[in-house]
Amino acid sequence: MTTLRRPIALLAALVAVGSLAACTTTVPDSTATTEAAPAERVVTTDQGDVTIPGDAERIVVLNANLSGYLYALDVPVLATIPETPGPGGGDYPEAYADEAAADETVVLPWGEDGFDYEAILAQDPDLIIAGGQGFPSMQAVESYDRLTEIAPTVIVSNTLLTWQEQLGFIADDVLGQSEKEQELLTAYDDKVAEVAEAITVPATPVNYLVLTADGTPYSLPESSALPQTLAAVGFEPAPVIADNPDFEVYGTGDSFELSTEQVSQVFTAPMIFAFGFVDGGADPATLAGDPVYAGLPAFQSNQVYELPYWAYRADYIRTMDLLDNIQQQFA
Repeated sequence: MTTLRRPIALLAALVAVGSLAACTTTVPDSTATTEAAPAERVVTTDQGDVTIPGDAERIVVLNANLSGYLYALDVPVLATIPETPGPGGGDYPEAYADEAAADETVVLPWGEDGFDYEAILAQDPDLIIAGGQGFPSMQAVESYDRLTEIAPTVIVSNTLLTWQEQLGFIADDVLGQSEKEQELLTAYDDKVAEVAEAITVPATPVNYLVLTADGTPYSLPESSALPQTLAAVGFEPAPVIADNPDFEVYGTGDSFELSTEQVSQVFTAPMIFAFGFVDGGADPATLAGDPVYAGLPAFQSNQVYELPYWAYRADYIRTMDLLDNIQQQFA
């Protein structure tokens, strides 16, 4: 069995994803009566137990992808970082730009060499939430001790791979918002049922083609978050890892790199979803002109569909937006 090449370092720097939503997602309002927050809350993390304020009001979130959970829970975000490091990293993701503007959320400087600790300190936070997936998660773990000198810091474990797991940890363990979490989960289940009823699914199973800025192909294991999200509305994922058990998955196990020679070995399904990392594109018509992809069954039958780049490791809000996108494409 062929063993995949080691993943390039670029992937780690590009996986803080998210942004343009196909449709605006409305987060349900909570009408439930909640008890007063405790003075303190103890959160169990990979770094140990962390004592945090029970009613934190000045929360800094050091991963743009995690800040979406707080907006979904109607919890103000004092400051966050952009989606990509360095100059030109941009603003907060458009998927929750309205909420961020209403909160007057500050976008902190962020570079590949780490967080701007002085900028974080200047916000005078009473709680820092960091971690999750991708490059900012690695930086947060490395800088944990320094962050705790500024404020109590909760690192969301990178072993929480789905938005449901991340939402549950942030809502229940960190913020004590279990009732609001249940409202969000109910809204998601309703959306899945609505989309599944409205769409016509082409022939499946489906492969996932992900391209870096330099054109390096990756794919997603069938058990990872995005394939499982779309499986819920009828898009059965191809059993890539089941058929190729020696393939080496990257990092936390939700992607793997391919050589061009391995493309035809993996992409045998009658349908492909394609997208680029961060803000890269994967235009099916352009790819069809590339001999690496032109002969694949999905390209031969014109069953290649582009997804927005923020579909990878999407939070709750962007997952809801993704379902809207799928309904638009296949209704």
